[in-house]
Amino acid sequence: MDSLPFVKMSGAGNDFVVIDNRALQHILTGDEIAWLCDRHFGIGADGLLAVEPSDQATADYRMRYYNADGGEAEMCGNGARCFARFVHAFRRANAEQVRFITPAGLITGEYVGEDVRVNLTAPTETKLNQRADFGWGEIEYHFMNTGVPHAIVYVPDAEQVEVVAHGRAIRHSPIFPRGTNVNFVQLLDASNLVVRTYERGVEDETLACGTGVVAVALITHLVHGRDLPLSLKVRGGDILSVNARQEGEAFHDVTLTGPATEIFSGEIKL
Repeated sequence: MDSLPFVKMSGAGNDFVVIDNRALQHILTGDEIAWLCDRHFGIGADGLLAVEPSDQATADYRMRYYNADGGEAEMCGNGARCFARFVHAFRRANAEQVRFITPAGLITGEYVGEDVRVNLTAPTETKLNQRADFGWGEIEYHFMNTGVPHAIVYVPDAEQVEVVAHGRAIRHSPIFPRGTNVNFVQLLDASNLVVRTYERGVEDETLACGTGVVAVALITHLVHGRDLPLSLKVRGGDILSVNARQEGEAFHDVTLTGPATEIFSGEIKL
């Protein structure tokens, strides 16, 4: 049996299996990735990150991200922060940043003490003040693609939301032909929010979702007029910070900042 070295990492509770595949020696099937992410029979994670060589002069590496179901996704904000922390070991000790390519575009990771800040691609497909009935009465929702699609629903109390049942219904709605992640948001005060997220591909609530909190922060700025940066408390208990610069209807210099830590490392037989 082949043995696969890995590192288990956490980005605000969003956890990942990370592998060094710079030599492209590991060719994993979707079923193998799903098994590695299985919390009962594998390592257990929300997804898998693979470090690959970049084919572009502007990037140091390529980031490949796979959801827990084994399917490849365009982007993962917390995964990008963990990726940046992981590859820091391959760089000079005083390196302040790293650049890597993803299907969603070029990402810059910056080391800010123990935290990692990633500069994400500009959001697209913004839709505000939409209404639909997903099975429990008509509600208002908003939509933004921050590398992956996100629906945002504001609620009076995030603790009372049926995240899995309602998130699954919205995620599989024909309104979203590609599916969508779903974020339930409680506004606390002028600069603080609570976010709970149902993630497509994981098909469950996760402890954090980086692209989700970015979508929530930018939508909150547009819909509720809250000034950026915003602090967002995720299900795992950590606080993530989102900032951006708005010009007209467009956002630039979108950043996500928060913890990215190694939990343990090891080898597993495939």
